[in-house]
Amino acid sequence: MTRRYFGTDGIRGQVGTSPMTVDFALRLASAAARVLAPQGGTVLIGKDTRVSGYMFESALEAGFVAAGVDVLLTGPLPTPAIAVLTKKLGADFGIVISASHNPYQDNGIKFFDREGEKLSDAIEEAIEAELDAPPVTRDSRALGQAKTASAARADYMSFCKSTIPAGMGLEDFKIVVDASHGAAYKVAPRLMSDLGADVVPVGCSPNGRNINDGCGSTRPDLLKLTVTGVRAHVGFALDGDGDRVVMVDERGNLVDGDQLVYILARDRCESRSLRGPVVGTVMSNLGLELALRDLSVDFLRAKVGDRNVLAMLKSHGGILGGETSGHVICLDCTTTGDGLITALQVLSVMRRTGKALSELAAGMEQFPQVLLNVKVREPVDPTRDAAVCDAVGQAEAELGRRGRVVLRASGTEPVIRIMVEGEDRQQVTALAGRLADSVRSSFGL
Repeated sequence: MTRRYFGTDGIRGQVGTSPMTVDFALRLASAAARVLAPQGGTVLIGKDTRVSGYMFESALEAGFVAAGVDVLLTGPLPTPAIAVLTKKLGADFGIVISASHNPYQDNGIKFFDREGEKLSDAIEEAIEAELDAPPVTRDSRALGQAKTASAARADYMSFCKSTIPAGMGLEDFKIVVDASHGAAYKVAPRLMSDLGADVVPVGCSPNGRNINDGCGSTRPDLLKLTVTGVRAHVGFALDGDGDRVVMVDERGNLVDGDQLVYILARDRCESRSLRGPVVGTVMSNLGLELALRDLSVDFLRAKVGDRNVLAMLKSHGGILGGETSGHVICLDCTTTGDGLITALQVLSVMRRTGKALSELAAGMEQFPQVLLNVKVREPVDPTRDAAVCDAVGQAEAELGRRGRVVLRASGTEPVIRIMVEGEDRQQVTALAGRLADSVRSSFGL
């Protein structure tokens, strides 16, 4: 079955345009209830800070209550908090209303099962198969009830604290916390403060329309300036729904997801707690692969997307993986990518070793990497064109074993994404330009 609505991370789109409309959310709730709780049950619903979140929250609540499902509402909380609390509170499934790092004009709806894990493709397809049926309204005796999960934030903060050694605090640490005006705007600075840190909050004043606007993990310049400006020891920036994190060291240098994975892998190697391979993606920096090789740690590459990283970790018995964007998965701590927990893991390494973040990250050399997007007439597979394949082969021959080329079609728009990395930035830039010219010649507008 070809899925019409579910993508790699739930359903997402521009508010007011199909499928992100109130009537669709109502039908989605009824369809999900028929698949996930046919005899009734409980759903936990969280959201980020977008102004449209209230609208979709109300529509989902109405659809579930009408179908006989009880609803627990958390208000704004990070996506990984809903994963944790769905299992802790015994809900049958969880929902997050968020478009992650997208601008406020977008929104999305994603699901977790009762174990706090993302739904399988088969279950998403079963929900889609029910979407054309009209919403169900049971009689008054069978209706669900809606309540506020008043202790949700405190429960999630307690869980986060449980992932670092008991008694460990962050006293004497000055930390800049950028919550992207998103779902973690309350919980992130409060958690750091509770652990004893001197917290400097930025991106923690949402107004419904400023989520991810000039701040957060996709816009770390504000974080860099603030860390050096207030002479902080470290800073971290989450994305709008709190499942990604990037950090900034005391010198104002960005530490991305690849470097965070390296720091955590090395620490777990030294404590002999690392199991299985570390998993990245085809876009992970070659420097991560080589640094892990020096540690005698196996490294595997999945397709882009945290869902693919998670699947590969599970199939190979691994516990640690992630993406350059900062979506890091620590399966020895939780079931999904969690920006706050990742930040805590790195901060605990800093506390235990007494090393600054810059020193911890220095063990991994980052290779220059150039990314280009080439618009094409229609979605195509670039690996099926002989001329493009020849151009890729020539680039790979010039780079040798100390470089990589990745060409892939975007999953959401008619674009070919080109990535070239190697030791020499000038060479990498030139090769990326040649590949872009080849793609335009074969497929371009």
